[in-house]
Amino acid sequence: MSEAMAAQIRARLAAAFPPGELEVLDEGHKHAGHAGEGKGHYHVRIASPAFAGVPPLRRHRMIYAALADLMGDGIHALSIDAS
Repeated sequence: MSEAMAAQIRARLAAAFPPGELEVLDEGHKHAGHAGEGKGHYHVRIASPAFAGVPPLRRHRMIYAALADLMGDGIHALSIDAS
């Protein structure tokens, strides 16, 4: 399921913020022993013109809004690098 979820995250973000760069990494293996054995831990790195002039906290909020219905239902933790 993690690859399918990563693909779904990628598709959602690409549609919401036309990226110059987009990478979604499943980092569940780094969280073995956590709830659900680390399932649902992802890292997103995205660069998009949509973020030009937008403060970092607002960028994160925009990304969380685009993925809102996946949070808690497939995404347990999300780290973000947005520019």
